[in-house]
Amino acid sequence: MLNEKVSTLINEQINKEFYSAYLYLEFANYYYDQGLDGFGHWYDIQAQEERDHALLMRTYLQNNGHRVTFDVIDKPEARLNSLEDPLTQGLAHEEYVTSLINKIYKAAKDVDDFRTMQCFDWFVKEQGEEEKTADDLLKKFKLFGNDPKGLYALNQELLARVYTAPSLVL
Repeated sequence: MLNEKVSTLINEQINKEFYSAYLYLEFANYYYDQGLDGFGHWYDIQAQEERDHALLMRTYLQNNGHRVTFDVIDKPEARLNSLEDPLTQGLAHEEYVTSLINKIYKAAKDVDDFRTMQCFDWFVKEQGEEEKTADDLLKKFKLFGNDPKGLYALNQELLARVYTAPSLVL
């Protein structure tokens, strides 16, 4: 049986993952409006990944006898005034999500909830990948984004991204 604090944190995280998806769709909309379909596509896939994370956590709670309750998803308050803004805010958001995943992991560790720790090992690793990917994209943009040919090439690279379903099996 899951500890109540742990299950509450996971349920809250489900809602935050849906917010992340909503935020990334906002970033995608911004880039589509700017004519950068590759950047928009990249964030569409990011949104899909966040939705998948929420559904994995939902399944985990359900498999452990806990009812999932959805909360209101806040409207993203992103201030997007330059092509770099979504990238900078995206990295900061991933760092924030990492802190939330770590909080869940620590709560599970504090009550010797090894099953949740094992499940969340995947999310800890995933967040490391998410932060690195966001940081790499921001670095590439800073290197090439001010050059029209470089921006075009980066946009084409991002357009080629293919969605991959999560590897976590519950």
